Amino acid sequence: MAIIGIAGTTYYGEDEVPFHGNKVIYTRKGFVDAIQAMGHIPLIIPNDKPERATDYINIVDKLILMGGEDVSPQYYNEEPDKLLGNTNPERDIFEFALIEAALDQEKSIFGVCRGLQVLNVKFGGTLFQDVSYTGTKIKHMQVPTKQRFPTHSIEVKSDSVLDFLGQKHMVNSFHHQSIKQLADNFTAIAHAKDGIIEAISDEQRKIIAVQWHPEATWHRFDKDKALFSYFLNDL
Repeated sequence: MAIIGIAGTTYYGEDEVPFHGNKVIYTRKGFVDAIQAMGHIPLIIPNDKPERATDYINIVDKLILMGGEDVSPQYYNEEPDKLLGNTNPERDIFEFALIEAALDQEKSIFGVCRGLQVLNVKFGGTLFQDVSYTGTKIKHMQVPTKQRFPTHSIEVKSDSVLDFLGQKHMVNSFHHQSIKQLADNFTAIAHAKDGIIEAISDEQRKIIAVQWHPEATWHRFDKDKALFSYFLNDL
């Protein structure tokens, strides 16, 4: 049994949610459910000052970085594009510090959607501020189709840590940014048919990250459940 830290909490103020005027910090229930179902303990990590990152990592065994706002382009030396979405530099800085602390303590990291992107930026990679700049014809933001439905295929590298997904796997898709330049030491282990990177890994540093949202599909599809099992039990 392991304690799994879930970082990337989202904040809503009094005027944004009908919760009796109270401010709310929340995380995605799918992560909590998957961790509990596989016999582990989820621990939600709220955004905090970067100097507190080590304190949080001290009490968890592994770290999940979940989806959310766009990573600020200031951290990969670009000006904000007109298609850039909402950013939260305070969250970026805190998650960078969590990553450093997890590496220092040799604890595994699983990035999902934004989590993949923040890992890539942390280690010197860059992002397309909108997938339209890739020239893709694939719909990577599948709204209004619900997250529980996979909508496009990916091709998985056969000798990678994700080979249990099979050479072709169907995923859901809720992102408008993607990796442009892959950071050093990462290996791209899955791509969409348009070439967009859908998964990366660094086996030496015990990092894996995916662009889709398995927390919305693990309870319906065995292969996405196996992805959580790999992170929780093997990585």
